[in-house]
Amino acid sequence: MENNKTTFIAFAAVIITIGALWFTNRAVTPKQATWDDVLIEAKTGGYQIITTEDLAARYRKEPQSLLLVDTRQEWEYRTGHLKGALNFSMEPTWWARWRNASALGAFLGPDKERTIVFY
Repeated sequence: MENNKTTFIAFAAVIITIGALWFTNRAVTPKQATWDDVLIEAKTGGYQIITTEDLAARYRKEPQSLLLVDTRQEWEYRTGHLKGALNFSMEPTWWARWRNASALGAFLGPDKERTIVFY
């Protein structure tokens, strides 16, 4: 009887571990954002939207004034990126985003006035 209890507890622990690993590492499929969603979120967060033409002009004139953040995985960044871009991988799981939230704040730094471009 004691052996059955031990086996059941071990089996339950394995199932719980597998479930937790699956839940924390599953990809989150984001809702398809519309341009209106982007504008609303920018206004709510106090962000300024610029056009790609504005961005290109700023990049040509003063590339050091921009913080370019490549959000792809590190190996993708190493295969090629925009000149001056820094890598901060944004994994597609909510757990990874939550875990890296404070690291992102430290990465971006205290300057709230500079232009940050995520791609």
